[in-house]
Amino acid sequence: MRVHQLLAALSYGDAIGNEALAIQRQLRAAGHESDIFAELVHPRVAHLARPLWEYREVSSPDTVCIFHFSIGSAAGRLVHHAPDRLVIVYHNITPAHFFLGFHPHLAGLCHHGRRELAAFAPRTELALGDSELNRSELEEAGFARTAVLPIVLNLSLYDRQPSPAVRGLYDDGRTNVLFVGRIIPNKRIDDLIRSFAVFQKWVRPRSRLLLVGDHRGFERYLDRLQELVRELRLDEVVFTGQVDDDELYAYYRLADVFLCLSEHEGFGVPLQEAMHFGLPVIAYDAGAVRETLRGGGLLLQDKRPEVVADLLDRLTRGGDLRRVVLASQAKAIAEIRSTDFGALLRERLSPVLGTTPDRPRDEGSAEQGGAETEGPALGGALRDGKILRDPSTGSRS
Repeated sequence: MRVHQLLAALSYGDAIGNEALAIQRQLRAAGHESDIFAELVHPRVAHLARPLWEYREVSSPDTVCIFHFSIGSAAGRLVHHAPDRLVIVYHNITPAHFFLGFHPHLAGLCHHGRRELAAFAPRTELALGDSELNRSELEEAGFARTAVLPIVLNLSLYDRQPSPAVRGLYDDGRTNVLFVGRIIPNKRIDDLIRSFAVFQKWVRPRSRLLLVGDHRGFERYLDRLQELVRELRLDEVVFTGQVDDDELYAYYRLADVFLCLSEHEGFGVPLQEAMHFGLPVIAYDAGAVRETLRGGGLLLQDKRPEVVADLLDRLTRGGDLRRVVLASQAKAIAEIRSTDFGALLRERLSPVLGTTPDRPRDEGSAEQGGAETEGPALGGALRDGKILRDPSTGSRS
């Protein structure tokens, strides 16, 4: 059977692109003809994709098209009118209000994005979200058959040699607070900077904030953040821009703690990466953050700078709290390692491919519509400066 994928862009080091490549490997291993077609392709991965315009050569009523939904893309317009059997993979649409004042065009696209998403519902056989949050948004948009296909990291890739140059620059005895992700407004980098200001000025003067991520397209937001750094008179706030894989691994290895205060996450790959590298994670409980952490890390209900600074101090000094957090993360990473992504993918696609699915070792949600759903274990939470256990541990958030 022909089972191809369509993307707006196949980017180097991008979580969506990596997921598409993982899906392709599994489909080919199962005997399916499977290519990736993309509108834009990064030169470093150009050999892994075909141009979007070539999709017309394989399009037919017998072809299954897995479309990684992207607003305002030529890929979406092409597949919406194609005769193919359609599977949507949905990675979330960031609410438009985050981009107002920084990227008006993108704010407009996001505003109309949910209407565009709903237009695909009548002709889609199966819609997959990479978190329960995203699956529920698909259901609200009118998709009849939905399920969760979580991003499952290939953790062996992260054991490659880190960049010695990065380690030489920043492995100098300072306490390194790390964030990894795009430098965009919904990530609330401004909140990270304000919390770090309290930490550096009043708790740990020899400290550094490492902000690792691409800021292209959001230069206006970057300028605002750099102005905030100057206003607060902070030392060692580093905006790295986009980095290569070996540099990313080095930043994870030299950091002391991972901090995420984002207010909208459809799925947070860096949270799981940080846990893999043994970094204690502090994260604001928003969007799919709780689900992504799978019971690991320290979830915040209150992200006032003084509260965050106190936790940064406690987690970087060692002690019982650090041990508890790291133990919770080790358990979460063990669950990720045990996930059979191939079996999980086959089970999710079985209604479309007509196959008899394996029974996957899966921590994600089952298909909706009669099947029982199991969510990830819920982790600890912080409220009013106190660490609490969620009374609904083991149920869906």
